[in-house]
Amino acid sequence: MAPVKGKLYQRSLFFVVFLPISGVLCFSELFFIKEPHDVTVMRRDAVILDCQAHGESPIDVRWLKNGVNLMENERVYLLSNGSLYISEVESRRGDKSDEGLYQCLAQNKYGAILSQKAHLTIASISSFAIQPTSIVVTQGSVARFSCKISAHPPPIITWEFNRVTLPLATERITVLPSGVLQIHGVQQADAGNYRCIATNIASRRRSTEATLTVTPAPSPQLPQRPRIIAGPQNISVSLHQNAILECMATGNPRPIISWSRADSKSIDVYNTKVLGNGNLIITDIKPQHGGVYMCRATTPGTRNYTVAAANVTVLAPPSLVEWPESLTRPRAGTARFVCQAEGVPMPQITWFKNGKNVQSNGRIKMYNSKLVINQIIPEDDAIYQCQAENEQGSVLSMARLIVVMSEDRPSAPRNIRADTVSSSAILLAWERPLYNSDKVIAYSVHYMKAEGLNNEEYQVVIGNDTTRYIIDDLEPARNYTFYVVAYMPMGASRMSDHVFQQTLEDVPLRAPELSLTSHSPMDIQVSWQPLPDKLSRGRISAYRLSYRTSAESTVSQVELPGEKTQHLLENLQPDTIYLLRIVAATSIGWGEQSVWTSHRTPKASSARVPLAPELHLEPLNCTTILVRWQLAPKNSASVQGYRLFYHEESQSESAPVQLRASDNTHTIGGLDPRKKYHVKLLAYNVVGDGYQADQTISTPGCVSVRDRLVPPPPPPHNVYAQTNTSTAIFLHWGRPAFTSSHALNYTVRCNPVGLQNASLVLYLQTSEESLLVRDLEPNTKYEFAIRLHIDHLSSPWSPVVYQSTFPDAPTLPPSNVKVTLIEEDTALVSWKPPDEPNVAVTHYMILYASRHAWIAGEWQVLQREGSITMALLENLKPGQIYLVKVSASNSMGDGPFSHTVELTVRADLSSGHDTRLSHGSTHSTAFSDGFYHLDQKSMTGITVGVCIALICIIICAFIIVCRGKNRKFSAVKTRRERVSASASAVGLGAEGQAENTDVTMPMMSQNHFIDTKGGTNLMINCLGPVQHCTQKKERWFSFSSNVKKDNKAVQNTRHGTASYQPGTTVLTFEEELSMSPDQPTTMQALLWRPGDTEGSSNSEGSHATGDSGRYSHDETEMTNLSSGPSSRPPSLTAEDSGGSDCSGPTEEPGEHLGESQTDVKLTEAVEIGCCGDEAQSSSRSALSLQV
Repeated sequence: MAPVKGKLYQRSLFFVVFLPISGVLCFSELFFIKEPHDVTVMRRDAVILDCQAHGESPIDVRWLKNGVNLMENERVYLLSNGSLYISEVESRRGDKSDEGLYQCLAQNKYGAILSQKAHLTIASISSFAIQPTSIVVTQGSVARFSCKISAHPPPIITWEFNRVTLPLATERITVLPSGVLQIHGVQQADAGNYRCIATNIASRRRSTEATLTVTPAPSPQLPQRPRIIAGPQNISVSLHQNAILECMATGNPRPIISWSRADSKSIDVYNTKVLGNGNLIITDIKPQHGGVYMCRATTPGTRNYTVAAANVTVLAPPSLVEWPESLTRPRAGTARFVCQAEGVPMPQITWFKNGKNVQSNGRIKMYNSKLVINQIIPEDDAIYQCQAENEQGSVLSMARLIVVMSEDRPSAPRNIRADTVSSSAILLAWERPLYNSDKVIAYSVHYMKAEGLNNEEYQVVIGNDTTRYIIDDLEPARNYTFYVVAYMPMGASRMSDHVFQQTLEDVPLRAPELSLTSHSPMDIQVSWQPLPDKLSRGRISAYRLSYRTSAESTVSQVELPGEKTQHLLENLQPDTIYLLRIVAATSIGWGEQSVWTSHRTPKASSARVPLAPELHLEPLNCTTILVRWQLAPKNSASVQGYRLFYHEESQSESAPVQLRASDNTHTIGGLDPRKKYHVKLLAYNVVGDGYQADQTISTPGCVSVRDRLVPPPPPPHNVYAQTNTSTAIFLHWGRPAFTSSHALNYTVRCNPVGLQNASLVLYLQTSEESLLVRDLEPNTKYEFAIRLHIDHLSSPWSPVVYQSTFPDAPTLPPSNVKVTLIEEDTALVSWKPPDEPNVAVTHYMILYASRHAWIAGEWQVLQREGSITMALLENLKPGQIYLVKVSASNSMGDGPFSHTVELTVRADLSSGHDTRLSHGSTHSTAFSDGFYHLDQKSMTGITVGVCIALICIIICAFIIVCRGKNRKFSAVKTRRERVSASASAVGLGAEGQAENTDVTMPMMSQNHFIDTKGGTNLMINCLGPVQHCTQKKERWFSFSSNVKKDNKAVQNTRHGTASYQPGTTVLTFEEELSMSPDQPTTMQALLWRPGDTEGSSNSEGSHATGDSGRYSHDETEMTNLSSGPSSRPPSLTAEDSGGSDCSGPTEEPGEHLGESQTDVKLTEAVEIGCCGDEAQSSSRSALSLQV
C-alpha cells in the first residue's frame, strides 16, 4: 500500500507543478507588432493609425473609437495590414469629429487582445486666454508682459515691439517659451506697443497690443530691498518635457538671483540652465527632478534677500512592475493573475477578457492588483489583459488561461461538513465522489471569509488518502465559507456544496498601546487605539486601566466599557512619575496585560512651558518607526527645541535625541521586529522642559509567509547593472551568505519595462556571478531580477534593478518637413520626428541658406530641443529662394538631413513681383485662415486626369492624320506652289540653311494691316503682301524678359532677344553671344531650378509639390502666380522644324501688370499636318507682343 501511495503522491506533485509551467509552453502567440500612437494632424489631412498583429491565422482586426466599435465608410477604412486610414480628418463638433481615443482589437481562435490607446488630436489654436496688459514703469527698473493661449501642438511664442519682431534673448530682453516677455533695465527707447504672436502648424494668432510707458527715474535713486515680482509657480510636467520656473526680481541695487532645492539636493547641472536673468529651465525632465525649488533674490554685498518657492511634479505614464503570466488550469480549478504598475499619478488597474471588461461575480474576483477565477469553466479559456492607465497614458499586458478538459472527470465530493475546533481552527470533512473516485489523485480545500467584499480565497492541496483536514490559521470570531474539489491527472470535479462555519472567540492576544499626555500638573490623559480583529479575537467587552506612582505599590484600577478609547485621570500629584497599564477582555475572559508605562506629571509652577505636542507614531517597516508631531492648538509658550526619548519595553531609557524647533518628523531606525517600544516627546524653552507626550508602538514582523518544511535559499544580493552599449547591459551580483557544497546556478530574468507580452520575457542561465546580456533594443529601459537554484530548490527573485541601454544615433531624417512663408520676411518650418522606434532625439538642427549662399557653402544654423518640432526663420531677404533641411541628433551622433525644401520669398509688394511658396521634396503649403496643401491623394488624381487627357489628344490626332490621307496629293501640290513662290521672293535656294536668322518686321503703322481675327498669318503693307519664309531647318527659342523703363537690355548667352530699333520701327529677332553682367554664370544656370509658374510646361515646383499656383497671406492678399513675371532664367530649349514654312506674325493684346513692367514673349505655334512626300509636321511661329 505504501508504494501505491508514494506513486499517487508523485503524480499529484507532477500535476500541481506541471500545469502552471505548461501554460507558458502551450500559449500560441497573439500579440501586436505595431500599435497606434498619439498623433496630431491638420484638418483634412490624411492619417494612418498603425495596427499589426501576429499570431495564428486567421486574425480579425477591428477598431474602437472612445470604446465603441468604429464603423467604416468611404473616408475611414481599414488597410490590408489592419491599420486604420482616414483620408480627410474632420473636426466637426460631436460624434462627427475624428478626434478621440482609438484602439484596435485583434482576434483569432484563441481569443482577442486590445492595443494601447492612441489619442488623435486635430491641430488647433484657440483665442488668447491671457492678453498682455499695459504697464507703467520707471526708467532702469523691470517690465513684464505675459500672454497665454491653448494650442495643439504647443505654439511658438514670439513678441513684437511696434510691429517689429523682438529677438528671443538679449542682455536685457528675455522671451520665455511659456509666453512671458521680460525687459530688464528699462530705457526710454523701450516705450511703445507690445504684442504676443502665437504660431503653430494650424494657424497664427496675434494678441491685443499693450503699451509700455516709461517714466523718468527719481534722482537720487534710493536703495530698495529685493522684491520678487514674478516668482515660480507650482507646475506638473510630463516626463521628458521641459519645465520653466520664472523668477524676476527688482531692487536697488539690482538683486542677484540664485536657485536651490528645498531638500538640499544639488540641482542637476546637465539638464538645467538659467534663461535670461534668473529663470530656471529644466530640459528632458526626469523623476529625480521633482521637488521644491527655491528662488532667492539677494542684494549684492548684503544679507538682504527674499525667497519664493514652487513645487515641480513630474508626471510619468504607467509602467508595469509585475505582469500576469499565462496559466494552464483544469476545469473547476483556480487561476490567479497578478498585475502591478507604477506611475504618477498612480495608475488604475483594469482587467479585460478577450477585449471586454471583466465583471466581478461570485467566481471571479478582482483585488487591488489580482484577478482570481475560481471554479474554472470552459468559457474561462481566453486571453486576459491587465491595463494600467493614468492621465499620461496607458499600458497593457496579456496572459492566456488554458482550461484542460476531461470527459471522465469525477463527480464532486459529497456531504461536506465543518466543525469549530478553536478560535483559529475548523475541522473540515467530506465523502469521496460517487463516480470515478478511484481516479482521484488529490483534493483541493478552498476557504475564504464569508463577510465583506473582495475577500481573498485560499487553497490547500492534500493527498487522496484522507477526507478530513484541519484549517488552523483562521481568525477568531470570524465566519468562513468552505468547499472541496477532487482532482484527477487531466481534470477536476465540480466544486462541492459550500459550507459556512464560524470560529470561536478568544481572549485578546495583546493589550492596546497607550498614549499619555498631561493638560495640567494634576491630570493624565490616557488614550488608545482599538485592537485590530486579528488581535482582539472577538468583540472587546471591557478595559481595565491600572495606575500607581513609582514610589508606591498600591495599585488603583478603573474598569471601562469596551467602546471607550480614552480616559482622564484627575487629582494626581504634580511632578510625580506614574506607572500605567491596560488590559482588554472579550466574553471569554481577560487577555494579557500590557507592561507598565511611565509618565511624569508637570511641575506646578510650569505655567509658561510648552504644552505636550500631539504625537503620532507609524511603523514604516519591521525595523523603522516614523514619529510625527505638532504643537497643541492652545500652546502659547515659545519653543526652542524638542527632546525625543525611546526605548524597548522593559529596557532602560536611553539619552534623548535633540531636535530643532522647526522639525515635526523624525525617523527611528535599527529597531527589532515584533517588539514594543515606548516613545516620549517634549518641547522645551528657556523656562524649562514642557509637558511630555508618551506613546507605545509595536514593530511588525519582517516575514509574513507561512512556515515551510524546507526553507528556500536566500536570493542573490547586491545586484548591479551597467550599460555597456546600445544593445548590451552588464550584470553583476553577490552570492548570498550561506554555506553549501552543492553547485549553484542562476536564472536571470530580463524584459523591457512595461512589457505587454509575458511570453517575450528573456530567461538566461549561468553559473557565474556576472553576465553580459546582449541583443537588447537601443534606448530601452530594462528590468532585471536574479534567482538562485541549488539542489532542486529555488530562491525568491532578487529585488528588481533597472537600467537603460544607450540610444542609437538617428538613422533616418525628420519626416514631413514643411516650410511656410507666414510674414514678408518670416517662415515657419515644421517637421515630424524620425519614424524609427527606440531612438531618442535630444535636439534638431535646421540648416537654411539662400541659393547664392548655398553655392558658396554658407548655411545658417538653428538648433531646437528634441521636444520641439517647429522653428521660425526670420530676417529673410525678399526675392530670394531659400533652401531648408533638418536633421535629428542625440548624444550618440547626428542623423542624416532631410531632403532639401525650397522656399521662394516674395519681393516687395510695391514692385509687383509675384509671391511663391515653398517647393521641393515635400508638399507646398499656403497660409490663409488655416494651412492648406494638396495631399498625395489629390496629386494622384491630378496625374491620372492629365494622363487620360493626353491619351484622348493622341487618339484624336491619329484619327485626323488618317482622314487627311485622302487629301494628300492636293495638299502636297498646294504646298509646293507656295514654297516655290516664297523661295523666288526671297532669292534663297531650297537647300539653304540658317543657323542664326535675323527676322525684321515693321511695327504696325498706318500703312500696315494685319488680320487681327487670327484667320491667316498674312501681313499687308503699301507694297502688297509681306511673307517671311523660313529655311528648311530653323531653330526657335521660347523666351521671356522684362523691359525696364531705362530701356536696359537683358542679354542671355545663346538666347534670342527682341530689341527695339529706333528709326526703323521694326522688331529684330537675333542671336547674341555676349554676356550681360546680370546674366547668371554657366554654373548658376545649371543649378537654377525654375519656380512655380502656371504657364511653364516644365515647372518643377508645380509638378513636384502639387501647388495650386496661388498664395494667400494675412487673409487679405491673393496673387496669381501665372500673371506676374517669372523669377527664373529663360528656358534653354530649342526645337527643329520638320520643313520650310511661311508665316506672318500675329499681334495679340497683352495683360497689363504694372506701369513699369512689360513682358515680351516669343511663342511657338505648332500645326500638325502633312508636308510633301515625307508627311512631316510643320511648325508655324507667331510673334506675340504683350504690353
